[in-house]
Amino acid sequence: MSEHYPPETSPEASSQPEAQLPTPPPPERKPQPAAWKKPDFPWVTYALVALTVLVYIVQQVMRRIYGLDLLFVFFGKINAGILAGELWRLLTPALLHSSLIHLMFNMYALSMLGRQIEPFYGRGRFLMLYVLSAFGGNVLSFALSRFNSLGASTAIFGLLAAEGVFIWQNRGVFGKQSQGILMNLAFVLVLNLFIGISPGSNTDNWGHLGGLLAGFFFAFMAGPLLVFRRVEAGARLADSRTKQQVWLGALMVLAAFGAIAAIPFFAR
Repeated sequence: MSEHYPPETSPEASSQPEAQLPTPPPPERKPQPAAWKKPDFPWVTYALVALTVLVYIVQQVMRRIYGLDLLFVFFGKINAGILAGELWRLLTPALLHSSLIHLMFNMYALSMLGRQIEPFYGRGRFLMLYVLSAFGGNVLSFALSRFNSLGASTAIFGLLAAEGVFIWQNRGVFGKQSQGILMNLAFVLVLNLFIGISPGSNTDNWGHLGGLLAGFFFAFMAGPLLVFRRVEAGARLADSRTKQQVWLGALMVLAAFGAIAAIPFFAR
């Protein structure tokens, strides 16, 4: 099928000199409002929820088979085991839970806080925050409490502290709503600490405090610091933290709580 060329683009016309037309001025570009990059799906949050639920299912299956919670026996926070060199017990209790209500409460808190924090932290840094908070909570419990314990609340308290630090450090970006968010976080924190010290409570308060401190210091040193940066289309929000600062913050928290974990070994 033959094609018809418009006169100005036909082969015959192409050999003729083109007329020089004045170049129209480029359209005026209006400044665009600052925009935050669309948050990523919180994969790590939901992966942690799925893993913790799976571990709980295995706990219940083994309990039915053997009449004993073998996962807690081998992976719970038991001081004698840690002193015997089973150092994984300073981390693995965050995957174990004593009851369905215990699991549901912690997983609800994890999903709520994780969906709010992970998009800003990014997957790697959020996982780092969760692990360091769990580690810090179990370390302080090991150093200051003789009781056995388990549960993800050590890490949950770290996330709670991290969100508070994030809002405070970026209050210039969040504006007036930052005050309301901080007051709500403070209320949740005080309520949980009050429940923990109530008579008859079997809450591991030292574990909660350790997770809170680990999450706070990591967030303070390595959490996102949002700044406005000029781009071709106007401006956008970006994280001014460097990878070196993130790793330095993680190593400092790890070293500090590692030193605390060493105290019971020397005090024997």
